[in-house]
Amino acid sequence: MTEDIPIRVLIVDDHTVVRRGLADFLLAEGEALALVGEARDGPEAVSLCRQLRPDVVLMDLVMPGMDGATATRHIREACPAIQVIALTSFREQDLVQGALKAGAIGYLLKNVSAAELASAIHAAHAGRPTLAPEAAQALIRATQAPPPPGHDLTPREREVLALMARGLNNTEIARRLVISASTAKFHVSSILSKLGVASRTEAVALAVQSHIVV
Repeated sequence: MTEDIPIRVLIVDDHTVVRRGLADFLLAEGEALALVGEARDGPEAVSLCRQLRPDVVLMDLVMPGMDGATATRHIREACPAIQVIALTSFREQDLVQGALKAGAIGYLLKNVSAAELASAIHAAHAGRPTLAPEAAQALIRATQAPPPPGHDLTPREREVLALMARGLNNTEIARRLVISASTAKFHVSSILSKLGVASRTEAVALAVQSHIVV
């Protein structure tokens, strides 16, 4: 694509005021960026992307019905050449991860400056990601977060833990799983060690609290 052909942009947001503000921003960019359409929700965004084939989509994430991450996934599956920038007021870790996993190439907050947004659109069109500092920090926190309790339990240990939660002792667990009593005792000891607890009661309490068993 030559330099004099504008980048075609689709705006997706359920708030009319936000769409109008973004449309005004695109108009102010002159011939570099062109507004090709506006969508009020996820399904409309997917439909317009199929029809209009924009280069870049500015995607709100929190919308009624189909959220922005789901819409992004559908758009990327149907039209992989279209790049999506998540543009939201929220910086929560799960939203950042969800948007990027869905295929968004950028994640910006709505307090971004006009120059930063324009730069992100050009970067997305060139296949380069742009992340708000808050989004980058959320991803760093996600990688540094300790693994959840019970992440290293084997399937058999989870079975034993579920039976422990039902109040069965080692002999009853062994009978239920058709294993020896010594094997059941070994599994229980391993479970206590992996959960970092000192008793069966603590293990069951932690398992229920952490939703390892229900």
